[in-house]
Amino acid sequence: MQRCEVLVVGGGPAGSTCAWRLREAGVDVMVLDRKAFPRDKICAGWVTPAVVDELQLDLDRYRADGRTLQPITGFRTGIIGAKVVNTTYDEPVSYGIRRHEFDAYLLARAGVRLAEPAPLKSLERGDRGWIANGTLSAAMVVGAGGHFCPVARCLGAQLGQAETVVAAQEVEFPLSDAQARQCAAVGEVPELYFCPDLKGYGWVFRKGGFLNVGLGREDNHKLSEHVSAFLRWLKSEGRVPADSPEKLGGHAYLLYNHAPRPFVADGAVLIGDAAGLAYPQSGEGIRPAVESALIAAEVITQAGGDYSLARLDPYEHRMRERFGARMAKSASDYLPEGLKRLLGARLMSNPWFARKVVIDSWFLHATTPALQPAGAAAS
Repeated sequence: MQRCEVLVVGGGPAGSTCAWRLREAGVDVMVLDRKAFPRDKICAGWVTPAVVDELQLDLDRYRADGRTLQPITGFRTGIIGAKVVNTTYDEPVSYGIRRHEFDAYLLARAGVRLAEPAPLKSLERGDRGWIANGTLSAAMVVGAGGHFCPVARCLGAQLGQAETVVAAQEVEFPLSDAQARQCAAVGEVPELYFCPDLKGYGWVFRKGGFLNVGLGREDNHKLSEHVSAFLRWLKSEGRVPADSPEKLGGHAYLLYNHAPRPFVADGAVLIGDAAGLAYPQSGEGIRPAVESALIAAEVITQAGGDYSLARLDPYEHRMRERFGARMAKSASDYLPEGLKRLLGARLMSNPWFARKVVIDSWFLHATTPALQPAGAAAS
């Protein structure tokens, strides 16, 4: 039987960040993931300066071993098939990364013990904590296994039931020399194209010699048809190579406003996509994953070995302070579809709205203050 104080289930950005901070605080922590790293992880994948600061990343060191780090200095946005707005900045406002590189780097940097790669098939609660897969013993468990996290299921989450998910399909592939010449997209300027009904958006993101293309929707009915139509349009516009892959991989995640999952239970917390933290407007999940991990690590450390619900409850309070109350619907949900389409078309073609709302607010969260430790006053 392997033993640890805290078992983190899932080695992605949330899990590795929590493990890293716990290890720095002197906590005996182990990470269990179903796969060995580096592992495939398709994601549009960019990190803002806020995430870089929160992770204390040295960008020169990160790129030193040949990892992709694509500076972003602009965006191309609009409604699919309608007017496009180009927005530029004087300095990088984000950095494109490839998730299999990024996740492996963060997990290695955490410097913690790794359990033998395996899915979490059983999790039993005992007098002294948890027994995972019959072979791992821990006083505390952190669920960081993404949308389908088995720890979330153990805490009562109805995975795939009573949850309004965003379904997405995407692909990331290396560009041949011929494809690179055909592709109008440039690395410094990711492209974001919203569906006319505003229930989702597609993207084109060139990262060095790789191209990432995808589309996600809150309403996943006929998703494949939406994706196929989007790809045809991109090719007709020359934004992507004519022979770009037609077969895309799928994944799902929860938007924060629609996530019914618990944050905390006796001896356990959920972080990242396991807790359903993706930003409502963009679906971006890396920053909330990292911040939830940092908050969880702080609460766990302050618990001093007492992982009762009463001692862990501050995690839920901190999360609600940071991300706000969860709401079933937003104001736009009450607008008639026709009016929503009309307003969306007009607003998305407005340069001020594209910069200040779509990019700065929805995607970059540029005005969101830095995460503060418990008890610290916001500057």
